[in-house]
Order: sequence, then structure tokens, then C-alpha cells
Amino acid sequence: MGNAELVAMMLADGRLPTGGHTQSGGLEPAVRAGLGADGKQLADVAAYARDRLRTTTRVEAAVAVVTLCGTNVAPDDENVPQTTIALVEAAWAARVPSHVVRGVSRRQGRLLLRLARRVWPDVSAYLPNDGEIARPVVLGVVGAVTGLSAEQVARTVAYDDAQTVISASLKLLPVDPADAAAWLAGLHDDIEWLVKDVAPLTRIDEIPADGAPLIDVFAHNHAIERMRLFHA
Repeated sequence: MGNAELVAMMLADGRLPTGGHTQSGGLEPAVRAGLGADGKQLADVAAYARDRLRTTTRVEAAVAVVTLCGTNVAPDDENVPQTTIALVEAAWAARVPSHVVRGVSRRQGRLLLRLARRVWPDVSAYLPNDGEIARPVVLGVVGAVTGLSAEQVARTVAYDDAQTVISASLKLLPVDPADAAAWLAGLHDDIEWLVKDVAPLTRIDEIPADGAPLIDVFAHNHAIERMRLFHA
């Protein structure tokens, strides 16, 4: 199982072979739409990441936490955790109206599951060996198997999303790496707010339904771009 804190750090490492390098957290299509245009107002990148933390990322973190809770139950019927996980995935899908965004998350989930089966084989008791499951659901199961707390799981989701956006900005815009690091540090309070907000959740009906319609529009536009640096 290993040390839970180190597992959390490992999951938040952008170098983990789960396809994170192909993601911009929707920043690339946002830049195409004018964010940080001509190198101006580059701090809008941090504002964009903050908006994600308050909407789409809040939903994902809540899904991961509720999945963690459902996986940790030890009922007489051993099928209950699997049933709960399926219901959480369905609840997540109902809160993500864009089929493009759902597809991206499920492909990332498949890559994470592939890695987890090698590193933490116990995840196979809860998830199909070959399937596309939403990434926050897979992350919640990994958290349960490795002994992560709800706070650690929520923080991992939030930090990963924020650092994905900030890291992508270095390739998409004329950003000073020191400024990018400062933006990420400036999001710490927002990340901790999210953690405190979603960590107590235990039931599917408590998962928030925050949305960011413009991010969905950007994702759909990006999916048909012929020239793109990031997959999403």
C-alpha cells in the first residue's frame, strides 16, 4: 500500500504515465478564444484555473470523495461497492453535459486504471479491467485502496487540475515560469476551500452540479481543430 502521503504526491505528479502531458485543462481552446491574447493579461490564466476550481473541478473532487466513501464500505454483500461506484459514475455523467468532456475524462480514467492495476492491483476488485471510467471515479477507488483520506483525494484532484492549466500556459503563452509558479501558489487558498467543501460528502445526492458552459463550448470547438498542441 505504501505511505498515503507519498501516494497522494505520486498521483499529483504530472510525470505519471497517465497522459497528463496531453491535457491543458481546456486552456488551449480558451487561449484560441482570446484568453491572454497578444501576451496581455496573462494573469487571466490564474483566474481561469480558479474558475475551474469553483465549478467543474469541484464536481470532480466531490465525485472522487464519494467514490472513496462508497469503496471503503464493508457490507455483507460484496457487490455493494461495485454497485455504488456505478451509480457514482452515472451521477458524474449527469453533471457533465458535454460528451466531449466526458470522453476526455473517461480516456484519462482508462489510462489511470491501467497504471493502477500494475501498481495497486486491488483496484481490480472494484473496477473492470478494461473499460473507460471517469477519471475522478478511478481516482476515488485508488484512494480507497491505498488508504488516502477524503481530504487527500480532494486535494489531489484540485491540485492536479490547477497545475495542468498552469503548466500548459508555459507552452501556449509567453509566460515567465516564475510567474506561473506564483499563480499556482496563489491558488492554494482556493484549493483548500474546495477540500474543506467536498471532503465531508458521503452520499451521491450531495455531489454538486456546478457547470461552466463556456468551457464546454471551448471543448467542442477544440475537438474539431485540425492543429492543436493538446488533446484537451
